[in-house]
Formats: sequence, C-alpha cells, structure tokens
Amino acid sequence: MRGKVLSFNGSTGLISGDDGKRYTFSVSDLMGDTVYVPAGSTIDFEASGDSAVSIYVIATALGERNKYVAALLAFFFGLWGVHKFYLGKTTAGIVMLVCGTIGWLLVIPGLIMCFVAFIETIIYLVKSDQSFYEDYVAGNKSWF
Repeated sequence: MRGKVLSFNGSTGLISGDDGKRYTFSVSDLMGDTVYVPAGSTIDFEASGDSAVSIYVIATALGERNKYVAALLAFFFGLWGVHKFYLGKTTAGIVMLVCGTIGWLLVIPGLIMCFVAFIETIIYLVKSDQSFYEDYVAGNKSWF
C-alpha cells in the first residue's frame, strides 16, 4: 500500500495510507539503510493492524530548499545574507545584511560576514541532503 508520512520524530512516526487510515511506525520498520523520513515523503508499506511495516521510501519530500542553491547564494551573495533569507532564517539574514552593508564602515564586520558566508558554502556542499534538511530546513539551525 502507498501513503504519505505525516510526522516522524526520529524514532516513531505516523503515516496516512491511501486507504484513508493512519498507521504508526518506528524507525526499525524502515527498510534498507533509511533512518529518517521527512514529513510529506511518499512511501510504500505493508499494513499490520494499525501499524506499518516494511516501509520503503519512494519519494522523499526534502522541502523546497535546495542545498546547492543555498551554497551558490552563500558564495555569491552571502555577504548580504541572501542564503539566510532563502532558508527562512530572517534574523540571521538581517544580521548579515546589516554587517555586510553598513558594517563595512568598521571593516571588521564585513570581513567576518565574508568569512562566515564562505564557511557556510563549504558546509552546505559537504552535508548530505538529509542532514541539510534536518539542520537548516526543518531545524532551527541558523549559523554553521
């Protein structure tokens, strides 16, 4: 049967099946080397009462944010925090925008923002898609 993941906290979760019923599952029910499934992911599973077992991920919903786009924005426009706004981290984006514009009057804040943007570009590129999603899209991580 097919369905969509409604929620998953890393150990247990809830699936909405195509039959209209909801099924619970645990991380041990995930097949292959899958250990995390974001909400909204399309999955195939076997129903066993009110539980889902033998869960295979068909399409992962990693959100609208792409790590490569974020890395490019950080590299080219990171001084002004454009990548932070793209990831929905408005406060961090405003800090970088202020330091990247009027901060240059003091020189040091502008240099720091260039360094931060460069480091974040590298971090975004080396993280796995799942780790990037957990930290920067679903999570509250704003810096590094």
